[in-house]
Amino acid sequence: MESFSLILAIVVVTALAFDFTNGFHDTANAMATTISTGALKPKVAVAMSAVLNLVGAFLSVEVANTISKGLVDEAGIRPEVIFAALVGAILWNLLTWLVGLPSSSSHALMGGLIGATVASAGFGAVHGDVLVTKVLIPAIAAPLVAGLAAMFATRLTYRMGRRSADSKASEKGYRAGQIASAGLVSLAHGTNDAQKTMGIITLALVAGGTLAPDSDPPMWVIVSAGVAIALGTYLGGWRIIRTMGKGLTDLQPQQGFVAQTSAATVILASSHLGFSLSTTHSVSGSVMGAGLGRKGGVVRWSTATRMFVAWGLTLPAAAIVAAIAEWVCGFGSWGTALVAAFLITSSAAIWKISRREVVDHTNVNDTDDTTGTDAPGEEQSGVVTAAMAAVAPPPAGPVTEELSATIPAPADPATPPARTTV
Repeated sequence: MESFSLILAIVVVTALAFDFTNGFHDTANAMATTISTGALKPKVAVAMSAVLNLVGAFLSVEVANTISKGLVDEAGIRPEVIFAALVGAILWNLLTWLVGLPSSSSHALMGGLIGATVASAGFGAVHGDVLVTKVLIPAIAAPLVAGLAAMFATRLTYRMGRRSADSKASEKGYRAGQIASAGLVSLAHGTNDAQKTMGIITLALVAGGTLAPDSDPPMWVIVSAGVAIALGTYLGGWRIIRTMGKGLTDLQPQQGFVAQTSAATVILASSHLGFSLSTTHSVSGSVMGAGLGRKGGVVRWSTATRMFVAWGLTLPAAAIVAAIAEWVCGFGSWGTALVAAFLITSSAAIWKISRREVVDHTNVNDTDDTTGTDAPGEEQSGVVTAAMAAVAPPPAGPVTEELSATIPAPADPATPPARTTV
């Protein structure tokens, strides 16, 4: 390996920090439904997911090559550009984690890279055809395909389950299948998402002159990216796990198994084709599809709407923050130091705010009002509804009539008060 400059070392460390946030931000993709249905205990689930994320990182480098060789022009990229891109992606990951929204870490990274590249080298340095065919189209198609597949598979599963004489045994079998499918999603997540960090580090090494253009990720990059995402996964993004497992819909073991199997199939297929797919979009789509596939199942559209808004904002928000960071980095070493200080300070502030209401493995499945999550099958009451309920007269009934009978009628002003004898 050739000379390793200070800025290149900073970029590598920041990229691994992003990989770490990607791990705990996306743990919900693999384990939210498994935890919500009780198929696995929370800590066991995240430990299993962490191990399989690490294994998945070694299965392919196609997505890494899409990022390092296809999305932007390597010739016009400096290490500072990649650092700015990572700043935008990390801050968006942390903000959406704080509010418990399952947004796409992949699109945060793509948006940051595009914004920083445009700020540095102009729009011509971004390969628009790759952006459309391997990022934007999969972003729209993946949740639709996974959702439709999960919905029809759920209906088929319940129809076949009617013939089962022992419903308890059938449910136990689906729980076992759900554990296996959750492992498959974790493996797919490591294969797809860990590669994105590999691609970013490889691009930085090429930009810094350490690697030749069109190089594949070195082994130390693959290992470090796999370990970082596995550690983040084990930490557990409990806030997003609660939203995905309980806040979006209510799943039974059959639905959880179908949702995870559908999502894993889509993710693995896209990884093989080199698509930088959002695992969050795929899993969220399959969870909603499984919720709609069961008769009487519901999707909490208030939560889904907030999630859709976050999806739409991910690319531009990360791009804007990254573009500003790149502009500041352009002032030299002190500008880069200022951006690094801002990233550390902002991350610490977000963590401190998150401590006001702690969500961890002990309360991740809570669904009462004290946790801010809807009760099963209900939507949160709006402000207008709550206000109307507060001022509306109580309905007439036995209790109301009994109370009215015990309250004396108002005295007639024309009738003198009765004399009391002591």
